[in-house]
Amino acid sequence: MSAPVGIDELLERVRAGYTRLDPREAYAASRAGALLVDIRYQALRDRDGLIPGALVVERNELEWRLDPQGSHRAPQATGHGLQVVVICNEGYASSLAAASLHALGLHRATDLAGGFQAWKSAGLPVAAP
Repeated sequence: MSAPVGIDELLERVRAGYTRLDPREAYAASRAGALLVDIRYQALRDRDGLIPGALVVERNELEWRLDPQGSHRAPQATGHGLQVVVICNEGYASSLAAASLHALGLHRATDLAGGFQAWKSAGLPVAAP
């Protein structure tokens, strides 16, 4: 049995498995066809707004909605080669979510460093709630 790890070490380990994107890189990726996926909960979306064009999927549904082979997949989940950029509020939960998508074979999944708050601070498009 392996020794337990703390959340900081776990984040470091999962983030070592892919390249995270900063807000400008995520915006450019979305313009080039990447799927932005907002996993923030409703109260945060109501408070802060939405990224235009982002697919909203609650975190507890993410794997079911993005598995290209799943019976509950979103229409946007077109294949394992799809680039997915997961966005949470500050860029922590999205890292664990991206790792989970990697486990499903979505090898181009990544997340937005700094989350929605970094996107908003960078002056990128945000729609009113």
